[in-house]
Amino acid sequence: MSADRYSLFALLRQGLKGHTGWRPAWREPEPQPHYDVVIVGGGGHGLATAYYLAKEHGVTRVAVLEKGWLGGGNSGRNTQIVRSNYLYPESAAFYELSLKLYEGLSKDLNFNVMLSQQGIVTLAHSRHDLDAVARWANAMIVNGIDAEILTRDQVRDLLPAMNWGPDARYPVLGGFIQRRAGMARHDAVAWGFARAADRRGVDIIQNCEVTGFRIENGRVTGVDTTRGFIGAGKVGLAVAGHSGVLAGMAGFRLPITSYALQAMVSEPVKPVLDTVVLSPSTGVYVSQSPKGEVVVGGALDLFPSYAQRGSFRTTEDVVAGFCEMFPGLRRLRMMRQWAGITDVVHDSSPIIGPAPVVGMYLNCGWGTGGFKAIPAGGFTFAHLLATGRPHPLTAAFGLDRFTTGRMIDEAAAAGIAH
Repeated sequence: MSADRYSLFALLRQGLKGHTGWRPAWREPEPQPHYDVVIVGGGGHGLATAYYLAKEHGVTRVAVLEKGWLGGGNSGRNTQIVRSNYLYPESAAFYELSLKLYEGLSKDLNFNVMLSQQGIVTLAHSRHDLDAVARWANAMIVNGIDAEILTRDQVRDLLPAMNWGPDARYPVLGGFIQRRAGMARHDAVAWGFARAADRRGVDIIQNCEVTGFRIENGRVTGVDTTRGFIGAGKVGLAVAGHSGVLAGMAGFRLPITSYALQAMVSEPVKPVLDTVVLSPSTGVYVSQSPKGEVVVGGALDLFPSYAQRGSFRTTEDVVAGFCEMFPGLRRLRMMRQWAGITDVVHDSSPIIGPAPVVGMYLNCGWGTGGFKAIPAGGFTFAHLLATGRPHPLTAAFGLDRFTTGRMIDEAAAAGIAH
């Protein structure tokens, strides 16, 4: 019997049994007294780190601690966009690795992450925008990353549903596209890494909140949790917008401010968008999911918050920008709205490196770009935890840049960094 027919019969059998016989995708182990590495945070970065620790470095006595459920934080609260269209060489090299890993991730994990490389178009609405687009795209090309500058007519061919009227408030003069960019299913990425890590012996422990750290003579020796003390040779923090909270528990401060980044999704409609589109002038980016829902996002709520919702003021701005870009869709009903808590650093670049506490390491500061960085973030963080040395691609992203002044300032360069 072929594998396809076997799978069909297995699916039918489970349906008749009420889906009670499925094997869990990963175990639910009890915490062990001690691990070589404890990773705090069961989102994409934490799970990817655990997977690459086991796969690339043979470190399998690893625990991933998640205070809720896997992917319940930013990994499940984003807009699924993956890209590597950054300006500075350090950022470009890192995110290009992440995109390349995404391109082979379904095969590597034996789990379909639903990567759709439909491209992302960044629009130019003024002469200034055209200059910025040319600089941005040419920098990508110099860094060995695909980019194509588009004329107004070429953008119109790609996005006929946009507002091309003579009275458009933000007329489109051109833009550029990265065709290898696109979207991946956020839940599938988290689940794929979780299953693959579990099969290599990693313990994934949900409903296990870290309440403190044991530090002796300046070195971390373990974590206190709601399920008891867990000893650790090394501790990695991968908790996105709550990095500052965990750092405070360990007795140091991070140059991070946490903001809510919201998005929303409409009722499903027939396909109208073949690519992701970003408009820096309206502050809005738009894509369409495989189910037909139109996904709309915008800029940060510009006040610190840990609430997983967005402010109504920002919602109004996002909807207004969307209606200006796509007036033919303005009657769509928005079905859901959500927000993730992002950890924003002064130069809008991540922090991957040792913490001020010996044996503790940081994976944070991704701001609004954490999802696209999951594979490379996990790959390079695993290297750091296994060897104690930064990966060459992340050597410039340590905490020491805030004392040396060697910033990688993507804040203005990357537009809206989603």
